[in-house]
Amino acid sequence: MQGSDFGGRLAAVAHEAAAGGIDAVLVTPGPDLQYLVGYEAIPLERLTCLVVPAVGDPSLVVPRLEMLAAQASPAQALGLAMHPWGETDDPFALVAGLVPSATTVALDNHMWAEKVLRLRTAMPIATQVLAGDTIARLRMRKDDGEVTALMRAGAAIDAVHAQVAGLLRPGRTEREVGADISTAITEAGHVRVDFIIVASGPNSASPHHEVSDRVLEHGDVVVVDIGGTMADGYRSDCTRTYAVGEAPPGFVEAYAALQQAQAAAVAHARAGVSCESVDSAARDVLTEAGLGELFIHRTGHGIGLETHEEPYIVSGNTLVLEPGMAFSIEPGFYREGVFGARIEDIVIATTDGVLVANNQPRDLVIV
Repeated sequence: MQGSDFGGRLAAVAHEAAAGGIDAVLVTPGPDLQYLVGYEAIPLERLTCLVVPAVGDPSLVVPRLEMLAAQASPAQALGLAMHPWGETDDPFALVAGLVPSATTVALDNHMWAEKVLRLRTAMPIATQVLAGDTIARLRMRKDDGEVTALMRAGAAIDAVHAQVAGLLRPGRTEREVGADISTAITEAGHVRVDFIIVASGPNSASPHHEVSDRVLEHGDVVVVDIGGTMADGYRSDCTRTYAVGEAPPGFVEAYAALQQAQAAAVAHARAGVSCESVDSAARDVLTEAGLGELFIHRTGHGIGLETHEEPYIVSGNTLVLEPGMAFSIEPGFYREGVFGARIEDIVIATTDGVLVANNQPRDLVIV
């Protein structure tokens, strides 16, 4: 995340907090901490906590034994005040002492419950609220560096999908294919494999199946949904659908409608339209084809330092897309016990359309 404007992000969070009547934002290890100061801290039972007051300078409470790691992160270059604590100290009292008059504090959405409760005890006059809305408004709008990172991640996972057809053969298990894909994900430049779905035959009708010991057979549909984390922390996520030998009866026609639905949503998406309208663009095509009831999930999710983050592309979400918002477009259909299919690309909204991070062919691949 070199080159990120961490100082600007901290100032923006403080501004958002003040505007929302929040006295301080408290952030423990996780994607919000990484986004705000570039510190990918290890989540431990020992408290690490970024304290961002609405008025005043932010600071970082960190276990003494993690001090060198914190100083090696971009947080040090920010000139962020660091408050180390020893094994017999009370870090929650230390946090409370940094914002002694706070009556409303916002806690990051990923904070462990035990830390939430100990902060409540240490700050008895403070009402606790979630910081998600405050930080999400910033994280949703990717800057140029983040867009570049997502495009790089998209190209890396595309390189993996380019190899998948050669891995799908009758007699192999989903688990064996998944192991090969895992190797390919790291070889393509990811530092971590986040998930692998190899869903064959009737398993393809389960959107989050992952892998099993089922043996691939002639005539199987295989949904392959894969993603990982790059060295800069940004994620990939892409789905393609394959068929072994030949597609089962009725599948080719349904898949053609799915391609139309995914293309319609990609064509519709841009800054200025609502999240729910992108969902409708895909859903309307599948409904017209008689597949609407088989499209059982939202059309997409935001992506960045998390695989699933805001904005969510779903009916009822009236949020208007802005330039830099990154999300998946992944309609699917799932006929329980028979077959399923999904096509997924990551896109980034611009004023006149989207940048598409995944560019492997979207046709049904017969292997």
